Amino acid sequence: MSSLGLIHLPLFVLSTFLLNVTPGPDTAYVVGRSLAQGRAAGLVSSFGISAGCCVHVLAASLGLSALLATSVYAFAAIKCAGAIYLAYLGVRMIWATRGRKPSAATAGGPAAGRRARPAQSYGKLFSQGFLTNVLNPKVALFFLSFFPQFVEPDTQHRTLAFLVLGGIFIAMSTVWNGIVAWVSASVSRGLSGNVTVKTWVDRAVGTLFIGVAARIAATLRP
Repeated sequence: MSSLGLIHLPLFVLSTFLLNVTPGPDTAYVVGRSLAQGRAAGLVSSFGISAGCCVHVLAASLGLSALLATSVYAFAAIKCAGAIYLAYLGVRMIWATRGRKPSAATAGGPAAGRRARPAQSYGKLFSQGFLTNVLNPKVALFFLSFFPQFVEPDTQHRTLAFLVLGGIFIAMSTVWNGIVAWVSASVSRGLSGNVTVKTWVDRAVGTLFIGVAARIAATLRP
């Protein structure tokens, strides 16, 4: 690694771990999808988030993220878009719980399947996880400001060093989000037969998404 100009790699790994275990929009999204649709949905969502991280890593490696660091308007625009998207997902989850009939659903009859909210395809879950991460400019700024601390200033392999650090970060975050999805889905399995509880879980998760969006919007400055 020293040939690439990387320094203080153990500190980078520790910092990455602490960042991953700190709850944020990505964690909230994985938890929400795992509770709403199960372990596989949570894992697919986490893969979408990791794909979004790949975009940020490439942007930081190529210097494109510098635009967010120098342009207040570009940062605000992307941040606003991310907040709107999370709010949209939250409202959609809450709206989809309308009209559910607990009595029919818990009876396990044919009407239950018709009234339950249809599961989203894995492709849609992946794309939503991808957009949730890509539309979070803080991730781009984190890579741009954090990665250089672990790269020698005079190295001739700065782009490659950024890619290596990004690969480590993505691998660790994917493992962590997978653990989050696994644990969250284990909790939801006990609720799968009770549509009344599941409805309120969906509403709570939708409210969580809206709350995260509001928190992001509250940090916007005119």
